[in-house]
This record gives sequence, structure tokens and C-alpha cells, in this order.
Amino acid sequence: MAHVSIAVIDTLRATASKIESDTRYQWGHMGLCNCGFLAQEITKLSKSEIHTCAMQRHGDWTEQLNDYCPTSGLPMDQIIDELIAFGFSADDLRHLEKLSDGQILRSLPIHERNLHYNIKRDVVKYLRTWANLVEDQLLGQIKLLLNEERPELVEA
Repeated sequence: MAHVSIAVIDTLRATASKIESDTRYQWGHMGLCNCGFLAQEITKLSKSEIHTCAMQRHGDWTEQLNDYCPTSGLPMDQIIDELIAFGFSADDLRHLEKLSDGQILRSLPIHERNLHYNIKRDVVKYLRTWANLVEDQLLGQIKLLLNEERPELVEA
């Protein structure tokens, strides 16, 4: 699961909103697919720039991630480097491309778990569910101190 941070949560939600409002969503285009929209959000590269980088090697995002080498110097590997540095793992990205992370899917009601990776509304649902899971993990890490534990906070 992605690194637990406010930036990751915000990015997942922003990506979901962009996919939802953009009429150009296209799963077969490396810059306009599930990972493509996330890459646009993080790298600030355009859909065309991402697609051009991806076309220097064969395959969709899953195949590119399988061939990923952080020392290759290939532009697509540099994009993947940025996504990983931001807080996503290669597995997170593979799952995003196919909407296949079991933890995310189990968080949905049973009748909503049959998501199609190339249907825009399903991608949006997956991203928002993922953001909620990461947010729940973040909130679970926060420990509020009671006044008894911090007497200096109690008013006299």
C-alpha cells in the first residue's frame, strides 16, 4: 500500500477528480490511462510527454513496470522513479492499472467490487477508496494525548 501521507491522499483524490471530469480518459493511451493520470499529477508532465516516453519501450504500464530499472536512464523509468519517490510502489502502480489491489477491493461493498480497469467511473471509485484507506491509516497513527498525560495543557 502507498506511503501514508497527506500528499499521497491529496494526489489520489486529485487524480480521481481529474479523471472524472476529463472527457479524454483512454485506458489504451499511456498518458491518459489510470497510471497516466497519476503520473501527470505527480510529474506535471503532459499526457503527450508521458506517452512519448513510454513509446521508447514496448508494453503498457504493467509491462513497463515489470521491465523497470532505476539505473536504465530511460525516460519512462525516470517517470516511474518519480512515482516511487512520491510514495507509490511498483506493485501499487500495477494494481492501479488493473484495479486489482485486494485491500482496496475488500473495502468496497461486495456488490461494487467487480471493477473494470478501463471504465472511468470504476477507476474514480478505486482511487477514492484507496485515498480513504490511506487516510484511515494516517488517522490511526495519530495519538491524541489526554490532559492527564500532559498536565501542562490543563488550565489552572
